[in-house]
Amino acid sequence: MSVFDNIYRHRMARIAAFAPPVALAQPAVNVERIVDLARHAHERHAAVALFPELCITGYSLDDLHHQNPILDAAEAATRDLIEHSKAWRPLLLVGTAVRVHSQLYNCALVIHRGRLLGIVPKSYLPNYREYYEQRWFAEAPGALVESVRYAGQETEFGARLLFEAEDLPELRVHVEICEDLWAPNPPSLDGALAGATLMTNLSASNVTIGKARERAQLCQVQSFRCLGAYAFAAAGVGESTTDLAWDGQLTVHELGQSLAQSDRFNPDGTELFTDIDLERIEQDRIRFATYRDTAARAAERLRDFRRVRFALDLPLDTPIPTERAIDRFPFVPNDAARLDEDCFEAYNIQVQGLAQRLRSTGIKTAVIGVSGGLDSTQALIVTARAFDRLGLDRANILAVSLPGFATSDKTAGNATALIEGLGVTHKSIDIRPAAERMLEDLDHPYSEGKAQYDRTFENVQAGLRTDYLFRLANHHDGLVVGTGDLSELALGWCTYGVGDQMAHYNVNAAVAKTLIQHLIAWVARREEFGAPVSKTLNAILETEISPELIPSAADEPLQSTESTIGPYSLQDFNLHHAMRFGLGPAKIAFLAERAWSDRTRGDWPSHIAIDKQGEYTLEEIVRWLEVFCRRFFQTSQFKRSAMPNGPKVTSAGALSPRGDWRMPSDSSARVWMDELAALRRELGLPASSSGST
Repeated sequence: MSVFDNIYRHRMARIAAFAPPVALAQPAVNVERIVDLARHAHERHAAVALFPELCITGYSLDDLHHQNPILDAAEAATRDLIEHSKAWRPLLLVGTAVRVHSQLYNCALVIHRGRLLGIVPKSYLPNYREYYEQRWFAEAPGALVESVRYAGQETEFGARLLFEAEDLPELRVHVEICEDLWAPNPPSLDGALAGATLMTNLSASNVTIGKARERAQLCQVQSFRCLGAYAFAAAGVGESTTDLAWDGQLTVHELGQSLAQSDRFNPDGTELFTDIDLERIEQDRIRFATYRDTAARAAERLRDFRRVRFALDLPLDTPIPTERAIDRFPFVPNDAARLDEDCFEAYNIQVQGLAQRLRSTGIKTAVIGVSGGLDSTQALIVTARAFDRLGLDRANILAVSLPGFATSDKTAGNATALIEGLGVTHKSIDIRPAAERMLEDLDHPYSEGKAQYDRTFENVQAGLRTDYLFRLANHHDGLVVGTGDLSELALGWCTYGVGDQMAHYNVNAAVAKTLIQHLIAWVARREEFGAPVSKTLNAILETEISPELIPSAADEPLQSTESTIGPYSLQDFNLHHAMRFGLGPAKIAFLAERAWSDRTRGDWPSHIAIDKQGEYTLEEIVRWLEVFCRRFFQTSQFKRSAMPNGPKVTSAGALSPRGDWRMPSDSSARVWMDELAALRRELGLPASSSGST
């Protein structure tokens, strides 16, 4: 295992959260348990270890919070914890009550390597229903001092503190406590605007039916709104059940996504480990202008944040594989219910986009080239449904088969079955005579009986198909529906000016190949167009992806797209992380290796059988990533700069120059290729045979 496989070298950070059993009113016992868990967090290479609210004494002490013996014992136990922490890497966030100038505050202690870095008091004290915190504690805004002496150390005190790791500068931690998250304006909002990438919450939220879901939703929304990570730890077993109960829920969310959830009601306590991606957070904030503008408008009040720095002393020379699940198919959720919802929305976005274009232009005829492949299939069923929505006769859809030199009987048969099953008008035009004439006019060797299957041979066929479609649209006052998808546009796997790049309107332009497969499967499962059409759709899904432009002998394999440009499963993974988050190739390779190297991972619901890929070696991942970087960043933008209209479908983005993606058509891929060359050297992989540019 290489040090390449180290999360901290890839701007990630491991977060640990614990809800240990609490011994009420026994600080020394509680600190012993915290010490054991903090040591465990250190051994697991965590950067931050989060514990619940008032975990040194127990939250549910009621009026015992005011007993000096308890408060003295808590301070003495904290001294022991600080002393033990000298040997540990994680930043410890631990809850206890602290006396400050004749007031008692519900606080989070921030401890690191023998230092009490700061004490953060709770800002909002609940005093309704079962909560009586204002009976015992003072609110943070009422504090009159900015530093205190506690457990033998002088330290920062206040709710507006940020804790910044010097050797992991993207890790900036904000702390809030329980009810703070329930407030209409949580303190973590300002913390995030001031730069915090990790918001943490020490909680003693008691459990009721549905409360765990409520907490998770609040954490999810806060991580999304703050464009950061949000870690939450609630008190568990051992808290008093005189009137309440406790479940020990632990959660970590990042950018609105749930990274990890603990079990609950565990008599031995609960723990959670996961890795947050600080680079993704930083990249999202750079892109999201509203975040920047909001921070700028709040600059005056954000200046009072105090920044406390600490050094993690990261083990960069130690392999530390990520403990975070990485989705193999980022354009396709692996949860069955979410997949169904996404397919419903994507399909209807495509349908609505085309219907609006037809409605606004008054055009009542659509022309579409149908090959029996995935993209034209999806475009045709979208067109059929758009016509249904508009009350137009499907007979006004002119589905054109354009067989060429390499069209197979299987794809031709699937295309015919689909066209007939949908009840659209079918026209077949054999392009071979026209292609032969053009090749002859070009003095191409093929016209002399030589089997020279070069780019000209392929593009003559592709160009003729587009010529026929556009002229048919002229002839029938129609609109050409494009078929090329997002993955093809990203890789430049489309011929400039022809049907997979050019159309009057392209419904697939922002849909990745892996998602198109599942959209077709979704339509088939629902039998949107009846059982016979669903049978044809399933047959199309089982067909090898091929441009079918170069003939092959009966005993030879069909021309394969993926053998040339790489597996779409990998290339869609690369596209998502490069386009959506701006990650570099070394980071993408690290994530891909984690996602694809484990045979045992089951990323798909059991009723979906489209994932035919097994695993990819690191060498394969790097090789196809080189293909992606070269094609995406250097050779293909001119095709995207001239792409037709089409609706954005996923939040990951689209490649329209009028929408999500703008770049010069004559840019260079040098920095990406140099990084990949360096990665090859680090991993001991042979140099790329295709060079570095």
